[in-house]
Amino acid sequence: MELLADYGLFLLQTVTIVLAVIAVVAVSSKVSGSGDGPKGAIKITDLSKTFADQSKYVKTVVDDALAQEKLSLIEGIKKRLTKSSKKTTETPSKKDKVAIVIEFKGDMKASQVSKLREEVSAILAMERKPDQIVIKLTSAGGLVHAYGLASSQLSRLREAQIPVNACVDTVAASGGYMMAVCAERIIAAPFAVLGSIGVVAQIPNIHRFLKNRDVDIELHTAGTNKRTLTMLGENTPEGRRKFKEDLEQTHLLFKTWIAKRRPNLDLDVVADGSIFYGIDALTKGLCDEIATSDDVLLELSADHHLFALKWIEKKSLAARLGRDASGAIVDEVDHYINRSNQDYTRL
Repeated sequence: MELLADYGLFLLQTVTIVLAVIAVVAVSSKVSGSGDGPKGAIKITDLSKTFADQSKYVKTVVDDALAQEKLSLIEGIKKRLTKSSKKTTETPSKKDKVAIVIEFKGDMKASQVSKLREEVSAILAMERKPDQIVIKLTSAGGLVHAYGLASSQLSRLREAQIPVNACVDTVAASGGYMMAVCAERIIAAPFAVLGSIGVVAQIPNIHRFLKNRDVDIELHTAGTNKRTLTMLGENTPEGRRKFKEDLEQTHLLFKTWIAKRRPNLDLDVVADGSIFYGIDALTKGLCDEIATSDDVLLELSADHHLFALKWIEKKSLAARLGRDASGAIVDEVDHYINRSNQDYTRL
């Protein structure tokens, strides 16, 4: 009875949120659809101008900050000279180095990857490349293709020979660790979760339930391996074998990606899907240092000028409300149904 009560409460919450979303969409559609004008419009964006504007904006902010720091340095020297006519050997420290700080908070679909690619492009478009990049990384992993793209974005920085530091305060596991290894240095908090170098997929199958109720499912494919395991149809030993082969191949690609970027890591020891906490991860070679992101930024601030860079996407009110409502639904479903039960292959 308690289970039914919990399920009923969950169902009621979900229905309420769905109705709210429908109401918002209906109102926004009515407002946007009023009038006799065209229902849509073609929007053309000058990408060359966009890249140029972004590069100019970043350059202006960085140059202004560095110029202001040099001005403060000169004023400090003048004050020292007016106070004492003696020649001093002390030289005030100057921050002529630049460090850019970005942040990535990952979900199962690595939804923030669209923002990450804009941030990386803005950094690479800078006339003066930063001396350091710090990415505050938080992710427990997710879909293979999504985290493959997110990792590729960080690899762009490494290929540009810009030092990247990945700071993990809580978790960078599986797909999150796939991103972390793109950095030259991985700094983890003492109890941050690293590793989980493995691949998992779980698919519910209700074929017997449907069969007992005389429900037939027809599945037609062109290509032997177009479908291996299904949710509704009858799964075969051949399909299971091919599905397992696909998982092993994905795992091999995952390990190859890591081995190329951390060649000293003993994958035979750590690539079985196990997780490791910060201190243990350091002994295994999964990270390079134990510290929090706050420690790293404080240390860099001694001789670097720090800039936080974040891409903010502009969206209409209706889009924001729809996104927030759909996010709430996903959170409710994910809270009620354990994440491992999702029908996805993921890192």
